[in-house]
Amino acid sequence: MKPTTAAELRSMFLKFFQDKGHAVISSASLIPENDPTVLFTTAGMHPLVPYLLGAKHPAGVRLTDVQKCVRTGDIDDVGDFSHLTFFEMLGNWSLGDYFKKEMIPWSWEFLTSPEYLGLPKEKLAFSAFAGDENCPRDEESAQLWRDCGVADDRIFFLPKENNWWGPAGLTGPCGPDSEMFIITDREPCGPDCSPACSCGRYLEIWNDVFMQYNKTSEGTFEPLAKKNVDTGMGLERTICVLTGKKSVYDTDLFANILGKIAELSGKQYGESPAITKAFRIVADHMRTATFILGDDHSVAPSNVGQGYVLRRLIRRAVRYGMDLNLPEGFTGEIAKVIVAQYRSVYPELERNAAFALEQLSLEESRFAKTLTQGNREFDKIVQKMEGTQIDGESAFHLYDTYGFPVEMTVELAKENGLSVDMAGYEECFKKHQENSHAGAEQVFKGGLADHGEQTARLHTATHLLHAALRRTLGNEVAQKGSNITAERLRFDFSFGRKMTPEEIVKVEQLVNDYIAAAAPITCVETTVEAAKAEGAIGLFESKYGEKVKMYTMGPYSKEICGGPHADNTAELVSFKIQKEESSSAGVRRIKAVIGAKAN
Repeated sequence: MKPTTAAELRSMFLKFFQDKGHAVISSASLIPENDPTVLFTTAGMHPLVPYLLGAKHPAGVRLTDVQKCVRTGDIDDVGDFSHLTFFEMLGNWSLGDYFKKEMIPWSWEFLTSPEYLGLPKEKLAFSAFAGDENCPRDEESAQLWRDCGVADDRIFFLPKENNWWGPAGLTGPCGPDSEMFIITDREPCGPDCSPACSCGRYLEIWNDVFMQYNKTSEGTFEPLAKKNVDTGMGLERTICVLTGKKSVYDTDLFANILGKIAELSGKQYGESPAITKAFRIVADHMRTATFILGDDHSVAPSNVGQGYVLRRLIRRAVRYGMDLNLPEGFTGEIAKVIVAQYRSVYPELERNAAFALEQLSLEESRFAKTLTQGNREFDKIVQKMEGTQIDGESAFHLYDTYGFPVEMTVELAKENGLSVDMAGYEECFKKHQENSHAGAEQVFKGGLADHGEQTARLHTATHLLHAALRRTLGNEVAQKGSNITAERLRFDFSFGRKMTPEEIVKVEQLVNDYIAAAAPITCVETTVEAAKAEGAIGLFESKYGEKVKMYTMGPYSKEICGGPHADNTAELVSFKIQKEESSSAGVRRIKAVIGAKAN
């Protein structure tokens, strides 16, 4: 029976793969731990990289989940029919178990069977890797689609840029993918129209990645002994297609959010193209901001990294909210609707609602001050001007540095009998956009975390630091997030004041004592409930009954964690705190390093 709501699609997907022997696992945090190469979790495979690289997953070799994801590379396209910054990805994985001959028929069954999505077969198209000098054409996937009944003119062979995944760094597992598309009602853009076009005729809804090669440091591609499958289906796009809606914003996922915007603004979604776009941007950005703030590893708005992206999303929502005459404090009102809608699926939103609402209120008032600063800066530009046109670079500087919308610059210019060089502004904006896209791609393609020995040692140090902080400052201390590079660790924890120099010295000494004790580090697979009963700490994101890994480090630390870790505390050699500072309200941050290992 074809699902008609997002909730039905979520449960149908998970049940389908559960019936095929997959363990249902929880969504990981939106804030990646110990991975400096990406700001947010961008795909379902992202939290599973250690297991795709060979680590044993406590739930087994067949997994399925719904993963929260954020991608902001296309932020300027939000407001059209399909682009979102937050989305949910339905996924399933084979960790060295089944491969193409199982996955492709399963994909076909789920897409076309009347018991599941029941999509018309003639409305589907598929792509496969065309082959190049390194790896052959993926004829195996194409033949498996043909065996399902797909005609040759619905199978497209495309190059690496379209149909290849990985490796996650310069070397490692990688392979071809096979993507699935809905053929929309849009006319072909020409005789060569294919899923590689951006004309909108082909809408991707699912992707099967087949990791079958290992790229070596010499640049060669060797067949993997253990092959993996990683798939991803966008919840919002798929329910949009299934329910025959014209855009993802017309699905049940946005009905309550758009309804609240209409109630607060007195305007109607759809009454004009400009109003529709503003409604969509406010709805999307508020949903993303609420999920980031409501995450157990949440960050606060700031001028760097994840905090900068969050700030930009909130301020962009406020900016478009102004166009809709939304009242002061509207961000909190919309956030409450989002929390109420999603709390049964993602209970962390309710756990962290007070923090989210507080931060939204603070950021709204900060942005009001920013607009005041922008006004002052505008006046300075006018005073220095020669002629009657504000140059594009100055207009872009107001936007980029002060978050001052160009529409406001144009309006103020008009009031002063001036104009704005919009062509120059667009040129600056385009350059900025290209850099942003390149940056986002670089971060994503530059490789997911280095899961090597140094990462394992630094990650182990965060456990010992957590234990030492709780012993020194009290058990109310809880981890709020961590980040690891090859050089240092960063650890955020809940605590209401600056640590004293004596407390810092004591924490550092305790960690060094734990290292000197050369305590063995053991790992057992258990349930969340059993781990809690043993006194383990950690962010309990997993669902009831789900298998997790529990790491014990002598008598000092017992935590639920995915890894990776050292085998003995002595491997850390030594521990030094470099800095203790504020991260956000009620959250402190420690940066620290460990000793070098002797060769």
